[in-house]
Amino acid sequence: MIETDIIIIGAGPVGLFTVFEAGLLKLRCHLIDSLPQPGGQCSEIYPKKPIYDIPGFPSVLAGDLVNNLVEQAAPFKPGFTLGEAATTIEKQADESFIVSTVKGTKHKAPIVMIAGGLGVFEPRKPPIQSIGAFEEKGVDYMIKDPEVFRGKKCVIAGGGDSALDWSIYLAENNIASEVTLVHRSASFRGHLDSVQKVIDMAESGKISLITEAEVTDLKGGTTLEEVVISHSKNGEIITKADHFIPLFGLKPSLGPIADWGLEIEKNAIKVNTLDYSTNIPGIYAIGDVNTYENKLKLILCGFHEGTLAVQSAFARIHPDKKNILKYTTVNGVNGF
Repeated sequence: MIETDIIIIGAGPVGLFTVFEAGLLKLRCHLIDSLPQPGGQCSEIYPKKPIYDIPGFPSVLAGDLVNNLVEQAAPFKPGFTLGEAATTIEKQADESFIVSTVKGTKHKAPIVMIAGGLGVFEPRKPPIQSIGAFEEKGVDYMIKDPEVFRGKKCVIAGGGDSALDWSIYLAENNIASEVTLVHRSASFRGHLDSVQKVIDMAESGKISLITEAEVTDLKGGTTLEEVVISHSKNGEIITKADHFIPLFGLKPSLGPIADWGLEIEKNAIKVNTLDYSTNIPGIYAIGDVNTYENKLKLILCGFHEGTLAVQSAFARIHPDKKNILKYTTVNGVNGF
């Protein structure tokens, strides 16, 4: 049995930063993650993706952000159970919890923080009949290593931040020989700055931008050769392509967590924004896994949620010390 102060389910950026915040209050953490390494989606799906909304970093690669967070948490010596998904939770008579994994590893703590991101996920695939024939032969649902697209003709579909950011990155760094961004609407869902940058790059010829259109067919032999784009006004457009990258987000599923008795809304865990606690006292949900009014799924917001959750957890573990939650400096390390 692994015993600690806080069990964190999910070793992504939010979970890792929560270790740091807990460490400042002398609380020990143990992280559980189904992936074999820390970092969550940032490590597994897009380690080379630039992130633009982390304070103090005009741009940071997702993988580098994870490395920095691991280094920041290291002085507080967190434990890790990696490559094992959390499957069950049992509340004990002393109000603590035992969390077991798919391999039977048991963990005990008075506090559980669920930082599982989007949970179990798979990419949203566009309804193109021929798409299955070109999977791993030119169709890519995510970008792990942008060097794969060096010198290639790439067609990206989507209107969110991922589609915008990758279009900018592949074109701006002269990785892809051609970048075409296709979106079914004339407006985008991403950050306004990214939208404007794509428009500016389209006007300068760095990106081919096709709006009010969607990819409807793929053609080729053993690999992808052409993408068929149906435009609302101009009809059918056929463009040469080595890669088609539909970035329509992920279909999330909470997996076993959905059966833990937590209040669920739209496949996310409802929380109290006072401290991001759930309907079960002692269990918190932070990051993309939770939901509340005006929720923004940003890493920055997850950091904020984890910070407040840790403060609440400290008061729950040490009710006699809840009035001394302030930081001082001890030998160069923050503590209380």
